[in-house]
Amino acid sequence: MRTARRVRLLAATGAAVAALALTACENGTGARDEGASRSTTTESTPTAAAPKPSETADGGTGTGTGTATGTATGTGTGTGTDTDTDTGKSTSAPVSDTATKTPSGGGSGGKSATVLCNGSNSTVTVQPLSRPLNHMLITVKNTGSRTCYLTYYPVLRFDEMQWVPQPAEETHPQAVTTLAPGESGYAGVLLSAADGSGDGGTTGRKLVVAFQGMSPNSSGGASATPSLPAKGVYYDSSLRVTYWQQDRNDALNW
Repeated sequence: MRTARRVRLLAATGAAVAALALTACENGTGARDEGASRSTTTESTPTAAAPKPSETADGGTGTGTGTATGTATGTGTGTGTDTDTDTGKSTSAPVSDTATKTPSGGGSGGKSATVLCNGSNSTVTVQPLSRPLNHMLITVKNTGSRTCYLTYYPVLRFDEMQWVPQPAEETHPQAVTTLAPGESGYAGVLLSAADGSGDGGTTGRKLVVAFQGMSPNSSGGASATPSLPAKGVYYDSSLRVTYWQQDRNDALNW
């Protein structure tokens, strides 16, 4: 029995020595432990440097980072929109503003409306002439501040006359007579036949000159009552008028 007890004591002592040896190895003071795990070293891959901005053929500048790629388009002519896909910004080319103007002319209301010459914005005078024989000249002067138009021919009425003198169609002008402020227009009047072929001759003491509108025989506004010579004006059934003329000679040479 003593022998068996000694054997167990020796076995226990050997186990304790082995444990101490193992502890010393783990603390770096003893023999290397072959079963210990080896340390590993991880190699890091260096980060690639950011590429430098690249200039495109169109003059735009793009910026890329990492592996991202993009196309930069420069500002061109015209009204298109240029977009840099790297930065997400866009720029628009300036658009020139061209003012457009509307010409003045016919219309209703406002300063662009057509203004007719009549007794409210013009002065009207008459002058009997010896040459051409039995003729009279009507002169209309624009006294307004805007250009006015003399349309067709004057409508004449002596005293209580019940008929309207007809125009001489051969005097029809190429364009409507237009009077700027201060300018004058003219119409010629044949009062009576030189050969005495006219009938119903009488002397007029009062004359009313009426104006036509933009369509024949329509009203052109206020009439005028120019002064006649004190002895009056003789006329007969030959009474005719010219269309309104821009030139005085055109009103008389017919």
